[in-house]
Amino acid sequence: MTVPFWCLLIMVFIPYVLSGVGGYFKTKQFGSVDIKTPRLQAKQLEGAGHRAQAAQENAWEAVAVFTAAVMMAHFAGADAAASANAAMLFIVARIAHPIIYLADIGPLRTVSFVVGLGACIWLFVLAANAPVVSVMPMVNL
Repeated sequence: MTVPFWCLLIMVFIPYVLSGVGGYFKTKQFGSVDIKTPRLQAKQLEGAGHRAQAAQENAWEAVAVFTAAVMMAHFAGADAAASANAAMLFIVARIAHPIIYLADIGPLRTVSFVVGLGACIWLFVLAANAPVVSVMPMVNL
């Protein structure tokens, strides 16, 4: 498995970890986790709990963009080393993002988000600049 695919696997688990963090804050604020209507309860979270929920939602959104970027780079045959560097940069930024979010440091959170988005754009650019490899034989007309 390639480094970008390992990074994608890591990214898929980040929202689940944040769900656990949100569960901690739900228990702290409400005394228990409401398993019948968890989203309704999540909307009532305040402070760090609210930020944990927002970070989880943001992480799910980032999974979609990163998945597309990794797949495009992979299937286009983008440079493997550059793709690995972009994917690792993304993971560092996305691990930092919820930590900064929970600490309530808005400007730094934005920087982390932009770095992660930039890494995805880098993967798309690598895909766009990959050498074109044709699997169809050339036909002279």
